[in-house]
Amino acid sequence: MTLVDSTGWLDHFAGVSGSGEFSRAINDAEGLLVPTVCLFEVYKWMRREKGKRDAMRAIASMKRGIIVEMNDVIALQAADASREYRLPLADSVIYATARAYRATVLTKDAHFKGLPGVRFVSG
Repeated sequence: MTLVDSTGWLDHFAGVSGSGEFSRAINDAEGLLVPTVCLFEVYKWMRREKGKRDAMRAIASMKRGIIVEMNDVIALQAADASREYRLPLADSVIYATARAYRATVLTKDAHFKGLPGVRFVSG
């Protein structure tokens, strides 16, 4: 299973050069985890930068994956990850969600660089 971080989704939607690895993971909907916090981050950015119509299209695309809501277990694991790795709230929830499902985080966000279970895409 793979969890594409919000940075990967935004690169995918923007067609950024080098976003192929993100796009391959995104196109494998059966093996794709999508935490609700990623829906929040992508929708917020897309709504601000591209408008509501494009934001809703992005969300529809994201919902092809397996949507994972934060629960009490993920919340506590996120708090521990935030403390241990000094991750911001959203990143700690993303990381804890991936760990709970034994998924790999695919990202280019420097906050995740070097963490176990993370595939960092430079670019």
